[in-house]
Amino acid sequence: EEMFERPVVPFEELEYLYEPTKYKAFVAIAYTQLNRLRARLYREAKKKGYTIVSYVSSKAFVWRNVKIGENCFVFEDNTIQPFVKIGNNVIMWSGNHIGHHSIIRDHSFISSHVVVSGFCEIGEYCFIGVNATIGNNIRIAKDCLIGAGSVILRDTEEGRIYASKRTEPLSGRDALSYFGVRPVE
Repeated sequence: EEMFERPVVPFEELEYLYEPTKYKAFVAIAYTQLNRLRARLYREAKKKGYTIVSYVSSKAFVWRNVKIGENCFVFEDNTIQPFVKIGNNVIMWSGNHIGHHSIIRDHSFISSHVVVSGFCEIGEYCFIGVNATIGNNIRIAKDCLIGAGSVILRDTEEGRIYASKRTEPLSGRDALSYFGVRPVE
């Protein structure tokens, strides 16, 4: 079986067809089961003897003193400031800002355009949704889901979902009158 002109190999047979001493591995799975599936396969690939690699886009801006673990994937347009530590098996989609001295623990997924301010800590197995903002010196506990557009200004509790309420139109005002738009005659 093939996909994109490449062989598809059952994971259980991988080391027999691609010797761990000759090949390196990257586990390319998103946030399925709050990152548990990727974590399990990452650990299994290590047990098989593979060297696990990370990828950082050449279009990401990463300070020289940043520490990045194994099996991390950092997409384009991420800004990762000084003294940041990123654990193992972390996915960072496009366009995030990770503030100075922050720590992202193992097996987390940071979606697009997330702002993590300075001195923050993202716990293991977290998912941070699109355009979420995490204030300065905040701790996101293990197993948290931070919804799209959420603003987190206090430490979170383990295993909780934090989501912003749906935006509703303001009553009694319309955009045209707010901006002083008058009908054209």
